Amino acid sequence: MKNISKTFLFFFIIMLIMAGFLSLFENGQKQIKEVSLGTVAEKMKAGQVERIEIRGNNLKIITKDGQELQSYKEAIESVNEVLANYGLSAEELRLANIVIKTETGLSYWLGVILPFALPLLLIVAFVWFLSRSVQGVNKRAMSFGQSSAKDEKPEDKKKHKVKFIDVAGAKEAKDELEEIVQFLKHPKKFINLGAKIPKGVLLIGPPGCGKTLLARAVAGEAGVPFFYVSGSEFVEMFVGVGASRVRSLFQKAKKNAPCIVFLDELDAVGRRRGAGIGGSHDEREQTLNQILVEMDGFEPNEGIITLAATNRPDVLDPALLRPGRFDRRVVVDLPDLKDREEILKIHTQGKILDGKIDLHTLAARTPGFSGADLANLLNEAAILAAKHNKQQIEMEDVLESIDKVMIGPARKSRMLSEKEKKITAYHEAGHALTAHILPKADPVHKVSIISRGQAGGYTIKLPTEDKHMYSYSEFLDNMAVLLGGYAAEKLIFGELTTGATSDLRQATEIAKQLVTQYGMSKFLGPRTFGEREELIFLGREISEQKDYSEKTQEKIDKEVGDYIQEAYKTSLAILEKNKEKLDQITKALLEKEVLEREDFEKIVGQKPQVKNS
Repeated sequence: MKNISKTFLFFFIIMLIMAGFLSLFENGQKQIKEVSLGTVAEKMKAGQVERIEIRGNNLKIITKDGQELQSYKEAIESVNEVLANYGLSAEELRLANIVIKTETGLSYWLGVILPFALPLLLIVAFVWFLSRSVQGVNKRAMSFGQSSAKDEKPEDKKKHKVKFIDVAGAKEAKDELEEIVQFLKHPKKFINLGAKIPKGVLLIGPPGCGKTLLARAVAGEAGVPFFYVSGSEFVEMFVGVGASRVRSLFQKAKKNAPCIVFLDELDAVGRRRGAGIGGSHDEREQTLNQILVEMDGFEPNEGIITLAATNRPDVLDPALLRPGRFDRRVVVDLPDLKDREEILKIHTQGKILDGKIDLHTLAARTPGFSGADLANLLNEAAILAAKHNKQQIEMEDVLESIDKVMIGPARKSRMLSEKEKKITAYHEAGHALTAHILPKADPVHKVSIISRGQAGGYTIKLPTEDKHMYSYSEFLDNMAVLLGGYAAEKLIFGELTTGATSDLRQATEIAKQLVTQYGMSKFLGPRTFGEREELIFLGREISEQKDYSEKTQEKIDKEVGDYIQEAYKTSLAILEKNKEKLDQITKALLEKEVLEREDFEKIVGQKPQVKNS
């Protein structure tokens, strides 16, 4: 309807312009005075007429003084007869210089046909454009159930082909996917041995770890067509559209086999069936059913390999994960120290860096960062350097960007009073000093009382190496570090503020996990408490069902409280024993606002190295 309205408006404007042009043309013509035949006869008798031009029944009279007059005669009589009736002699008629002109050629046909043909042509053109618009609407309506998957062909030279060399880290994942590439390149080698390549490969990992990039790299290495679509693009408000689009996607893939079909965010349509209110008629479940049939149904999909990515494998329907469907799972985890350094090397390409930037140091400062986080980090550093009119990105720009990505932008407009600034300084000094003294706590890399995000100040602790498992003693030390700010406020000011709210929440969560999930309870034994279940239709991700009694709940609450109290006593004892150093750290923070590791260790000394048992 929008296109139809535009077409109508277009033709309406054209007609207005033509009407205005014709009116201007008509108004621009010279106005000729009309006279009667009797007046013409009188002027002829008086010898005032120079020439008479006759066009059909129209008479154009030109007098000797240059005046133009116009008159008309009846069609059944000639000019001579009419003027003779007014008493003009044959000699007077001969001297009048009467000229008869006939309309022939282009001007005649234009004068006759154009007034009728032009409106007709405009009407025909309007109807034609109208019908084309309606056909377009019908065509879009008929293709509503067609797949909107975007495809990349190997011969498409406009798009950069991603290869495994473009994906830093994820060595094990690339080794797993290399088998897929080899099958697509040399299928006979596998078929001759009776081997069947997996129909589906599920890429599992946290957001931003490169799952989509790896899928594109598989297609780039194999040189086959690549169809990619997000799971959310299947589901619409109309029932049956998602299933229809799945059929359309796989039909398109069959025509281009061998090829790769990539379903991003599979959990959008692949969640466990029966968990929603809609039952079996739910549109999402119908879409999932069609995916299951297309992957391993009655009709084989030879040469079609389905890749999918999700960061929630725990919510997928079991039918998706059985052999014949997504029977191979590839874990794409967060990069370790070496992988982060390789990722930084890739993302620094095209950026002008200062020679003092050490990528190994940056990789060590960014544990837990995904590939997307590292790319964002360097982009923020480039923006910051350009903002300060620098010619290259310096180390301080990157370090500032690390804090911005981890905690948030600096809130320099948030002015603290002297009292609040002092409380914040002691609070952060309490965290830092406790972390420095406790052997299993990570070393302090930075302490700041500059507000960032929602934090009034912050203390950054970074591990010396990547960790995948945590010990009981590490949890105890981390809880004590979290309560270091709380203990410092209590020790120095004798009262507490709301600044420790987030610390208390994190410490309580750690204590609860020790008792209920990790089997590290002192009194309840090595078991877990509570069954975690996802409730989709209630709008919450996780619901916990109790599998224990109210009496056990009391014991859990008591032990969680005991862990918190023990952590508080530990941090308080450390701060009381090292109060002089606590005051020195606070004084330095009030003067400089930021203490890097070197400045911090000048006050407290180097953290003693603890050997892992």
